Amino acid sequence: MKSKSSIAYFSMEIGLDSDMPTYAGGLGVLAGDTIRSAADMGIPFVAISLLPRKGYFYQSIDATGWQTEQPVVWPVEDYLIDTGIVIELEIEQRLIKVRSWLFEVEGSKGNRVPVYFLDTNLPENSEFDRTLTHFLYGGDIFFRLCQEVILGVGGVKMLRALGYANLKRFHMNEGHASLLVIELLNELMAQPHAEERSIDDLYAHIHSKCVFTTHTPVPAGHDKFPVDMANRVLGNKVPFCNLNEDFYYKNELNMTYLALKYSRFVNGVAKKHQEISQHMFSDYKIDSITNGIHIGTWIAKPMEKILNRAIPDWCNDNSSLRYILGVDLESIKQAHRSSKNKLLRDINQHTNAGLNMKHFTIGFARRMTPYKRADLIFSDLDRLKKIAKQFPLQIIYAGKAHPHDHNGKDIIQHIYRLKEELKDSIKIVFLSGYDMNLARELVSGCDIWLNTPQPPMEASGTSGMKAAINGVPSLSVLDGWWIEGCIENVTGWSFDSSEEHKSTQENDANSLYDKLEKTILPLFYNTNDEYVKVMRNAIAINGSFFNTERMLNQYISKAYFGE
Repeated sequence: MKSKSSIAYFSMEIGLDSDMPTYAGGLGVLAGDTIRSAADMGIPFVAISLLPRKGYFYQSIDATGWQTEQPVVWPVEDYLIDTGIVIELEIEQRLIKVRSWLFEVEGSKGNRVPVYFLDTNLPENSEFDRTLTHFLYGGDIFFRLCQEVILGVGGVKMLRALGYANLKRFHMNEGHASLLVIELLNELMAQPHAEERSIDDLYAHIHSKCVFTTHTPVPAGHDKFPVDMANRVLGNKVPFCNLNEDFYYKNELNMTYLALKYSRFVNGVAKKHQEISQHMFSDYKIDSITNGIHIGTWIAKPMEKILNRAIPDWCNDNSSLRYILGVDLESIKQAHRSSKNKLLRDINQHTNAGLNMKHFTIGFARRMTPYKRADLIFSDLDRLKKIAKQFPLQIIYAGKAHPHDHNGKDIIQHIYRLKEELKDSIKIVFLSGYDMNLARELVSGCDIWLNTPQPPMEASGTSGMKAAINGVPSLSVLDGWWIEGCIENVTGWSFDSSEEHKSTQENDANSLYDKLEKTILPLFYNTNDEYVKVMRNAIAINGSFFNTERMLNQYISKAYFGE
């Protein structure tokens, strides 16, 4: 496989198994889905990440709704294989040893993609250096820069030590891995007669090998480090006598600009996100490849049985999911009922929430941070209670706030208070410990998937895609992927954030209430077969396109092997 592998995929986090806390959220889950599809499709792939021995964090929520965090303890040796390969890496002019652990992802036809996790927890390292890979996104910016040196520079070194000598492309999934360009330049400088090549020639060589996917339209989401810190940490790793204007942007080491400058292909993760990114980084050409999901990972068993019966080769031809339009509505209804029953039964057993199988169930699960507006639906409690009196509804929440995001923690606490305040009108549940296993249950068992970000801050979003493949339509602001996926009253619904109706908290909330009260809830309760048609359309239209099979085919043609 090493001789065949031609695409090296770098990601700070990769979600492969719920019991392996090697991911924090959507970026890592997307990486895992990408790798699974690469294995299914037989793409010559190898992936590199860090080994967070203590995970992102274990979420606890107390009786008042306040989130606290603890390290995640997991038996690394039970899931990963120590490769026995150790490299040396220089940080702050001291040598750090880094080893790698292997996890192999097997595809539907037996192809395997190796995933290597980098680990500094070795006795030869200092106590501090042993912790550098312990936590995902932990510590201060100095800690983060050290981690990104390990991922980028150490990742390239490790791949070479493992025998990957002929890699064609280096794909940076976000800017965390941008420092890989430094190691690629160092490799070139070590070649015979390198001094005879011009700097432009060397840079052009790197440029031809790198691919960069940017995932955030939020400026704060792009890592930046002070010049003096970058010089101190990187030392003499940087060719041509220290960092210069080729690596700096506005007197900072900006990981996004570094990736932009040295990548042959750059893309945003939805068409709208490409437009925003192009505006943010106007000096660079930015394409778009809309995210997708690995359908085999996210489809629930009851719906999978229908697909297996009606479309036997769907897992190797995701576009054929459109043929589910020929499946009768009753089969779709029964499959969803089975998933909903499992979800509500599990929640009731663990929380004593008393959720009702007959009531319209809204699902909301994502990172808890202000721009996601998890509590938008509670903007007018009197109106919400009035709607619920006519059409019974219940809401299931899940999601983590970053440990340092106190505003995000406040949102969780606010939902907890409302849970008590509204208990006689609307049942509300907030589930702690949001992970891939819980996500699978939620996206298949709810009746609708709610998404309420402040536009245009949703780069793509994939949770609604996971819901769609299970026949759960979305109700969402037109942002991210939903601009492309929403056919009103056909695949789901949007609520207004158009130019004619300026997106404000009040306008968006009123539009959300209108859509629930006048369209969605009457359809669900009064003409349920029409609602099930929307469910079926979500699978046929959204599921057949918003998947990682289509996504990877676009990367192949545009980024990996296209000229």
